[in-house]
Amino acid sequence: MSEKGKEIKKRLPRLIMNINMSLIFWAMSVFIPPTLSEITIPVLETQASFFVWILMMVVMGIFLIRVLSDALVLGDIFTDAFVTKIGIKEERSPKRAARDAVYIIIVVLAVTAISPIVSTIQEYGFYLSTIVTYVGLGLVIIFIYDIGRILYAIVDNKAESIAEQLLKSHKNKKRV
Repeated sequence: MSEKGKEIKKRLPRLIMNINMSLIFWAMSVFIPPTLSEITIPVLETQASFFVWILMMVVMGIFLIRVLSDALVLGDIFTDAFVTKIGIKEERSPKRAARDAVYIIIVVLAVTAISPIVSTIQEYGFYLSTIVTYVGLGLVIIFIYDIGRILYAIVDNKAESIAEQLLKSHKNKKRV
């Protein structure tokens, strides 16, 4: 089995398990805290449901980070396969541009998933949701900039090679 095949075989089940665990902790964060709404922590004068909810969100976040790390590695593997299938040579730049496009999709999906969850936090939800949105936007802008640089370098190299070929053919015609 190839190195990429081994990596897929290792990471795909882990990715699915981490997604399931994230969903389980999200469901628990929806159903368990309301059952603890009458319990108050004496020192902090805060409901226990809030702390249980925060704890479940942190655990869910850990699983989501693990999902993201596995998804990025699998995304790299599938992007390599896709780029090879469409016939792009083994140059690093086009592959990196394709990976950046995959990363943009992942960031957009992650922000779309995280914003509603974070917005439910009392008093700070709006601010946290806004922060998540702007961080995601910043990452997307960075990836788009990187794609632009890569495409500019490719077009610039192709334009130079075409100009050199035209110049050579023009010189050869003058000699004849």
